[in-house]
Order: sequence, then C-alpha cells, then structure tokens
Amino acid sequence: MLIAVTGSSGMIGSALVRALVADGHSIRRLVRRPTRARDEVAWNPGRDEIDAKALSGIDAVVNLAGENIAQRWTRESMRRIRESRVRGTTLVATAMASLTPRPRVLVSGSAVGYYGERGDEILDETSRAGDDFLASVCKDWEAATLPARDAGIRVAISRTGIVLDRRGGALAKMLTPFRLGVGGHLGNGRHWMSWIAISDMVRALRFLLEHDGAEGPFDLTAPTPVDNAEFTRVLASVLHRPAIFPVPRLALELLYGPMAKGAALASQRALPRQLLADGFEFALPDLREALESVVRPRPHPHPAAA
Repeated sequence: MLIAVTGSSGMIGSALVRALVADGHSIRRLVRRPTRARDEVAWNPGRDEIDAKALSGIDAVVNLAGENIAQRWTRESMRRIRESRVRGTTLVATAMASLTPRPRVLVSGSAVGYYGERGDEILDETSRAGDDFLASVCKDWEAATLPARDAGIRVAISRTGIVLDRRGGALAKMLTPFRLGVGGHLGNGRHWMSWIAISDMVRALRFLLEHDGAEGPFDLTAPTPVDNAEFTRVLASVLHRPAIFPVPRLALELLYGPMAKGAALASQRALPRQLLADGFEFALPDLREALESVVRPRPHPHPAAA
C-alpha cells in the first residue's frame, strides 16, 4: 500500500515507518517544515494547511501527530495538546474525504486517557468516557475523524496505553533513575497502568491497517495491566536494582501541575477486548518479558500480525 503517516518522526511513528517499509509498503510522511525528500508532504495543522494533491493515490493514513503530553500543563500547553490533535485530525480527515479515489482506511490516534480517572474499574472499548481534561481531548480527537467516516472511509481508533520503548516515552525517563538505584513508585503506587511493548504497538497498528473488519475504537494495550507499584517492582527486578525511593504525589504536582493528577497518576485498567476479538495475538503480553525485550533487546519469536 501507499500509506501517509503523520507523527512519523515520533517514537511510535518512526518505529511504524521502519516496519511498513520493511514490509514493502511505500510511505508519505507529513511534515510541518519545508519538504526535503520525495516521500514528504507539507502540512501545517495550526494554519489548516495540507498539500492534498501530494496525497493523491494513497491507500491509507496513520494519524499519530500530537503535542507531547508529558510536560507541565499550563493554559497554553493544554491548548496546544488539544489543538494539535483535534485540529490536525480534522484537517487529515477532511483532506482524505476530498480525494478521488478516496483512501480505504484511516487509523487515527487516541489514548486510554479517554476513560479518565477510573480507579480499579476494568475498562474496555464499550466503557463510557471520563470527564477530565485528557478525556475531553480524546473525545474531541476521536470525533474529528467524522469527515472521513462520513465519506465512507473505514476508521479505526487506537486508544493507546503507555508504550514501552527504551528510546522514548515514559520508560525512557524512568530508566536512568532506576539504573542508578533511586527509582520508586509514584504516589501511593495504586494507580493502574495500561501498557504495551513498542513491538506489539507497531504490530497492532499494522493489524488495524490491513484488516478490513477493524473499525471503531481499539484499546492498544497489553491484556495484563498492572498497578504502578507492581510495574516498579518488575522494572527494578529486570534491571537488578532496588526501588526504594517513592516519588510523593505532592512533588509530582509541584513539578507538573495538573498533569500529575490528569496523566502521571491517573488510573486506567484498560483491556484490549476488541483487538483480541478480531484475532490479534500479542507477542509480549507479560510485563517482565516485555521489559526484558525492551531494555535488553534480543531476537524474539513474534506470531504473525494476522
């Protein structure tokens, strides 16, 4: 297929592009700077600008672009977090609907933050949305795909959990203090973490791209969420280090503002029921194996994405 990708330079996007190219697909990377290569397409979500002509003939779009969540939330950063997702997705979906012939599928990002703070409640794709900031962003983010759906394009929504990759994201920030022996759980450690290994994340996105029946929201999380205390214990064990320095809730709130409660300490116990029902098989459903694979990568047998 000829596949356009937004967010192609990010942690997930870059890994996905490598896998798609290895599979023999051709890529068009949407970039917010002047294009430098033949496979790049210019767009500027902040100005509602996209080179739709350069997307002519594409079969699919994977939409992963968005302002980094892991920063101190101020009024301005929260505006950027929302606009980068909602405005960007609206622009992509509208451009896809305008093409002739139209692409077959849009795989568009979202997050388990859709569910908000839910404590120990077991969640899946049928669970109601939350009512905090991230939940409202995710609801609007998913709704922004409507122009593509209305045009008859298949839309799959990837509600992503914490993606485990030593090169980026939450795990990369944790590795240095844990390797130095000064890691520990966050707050009281009781909040649930819905996680997925980067390799399974990429395979799941490919699954949503390639399977015609995959439509609507999908929790892209391993089927074995854990609370933060357990995650901390397993990571420390994998690294052969102690984890005896918990980070108090107050310290997180002073450092990150509302992001501490809204993301770092938010509890979502999400299960990938729709993904499993559609036939996807996780290669790394066990947290210890996933962390060992990510921290000390080695050849690992992966079941087929189909």
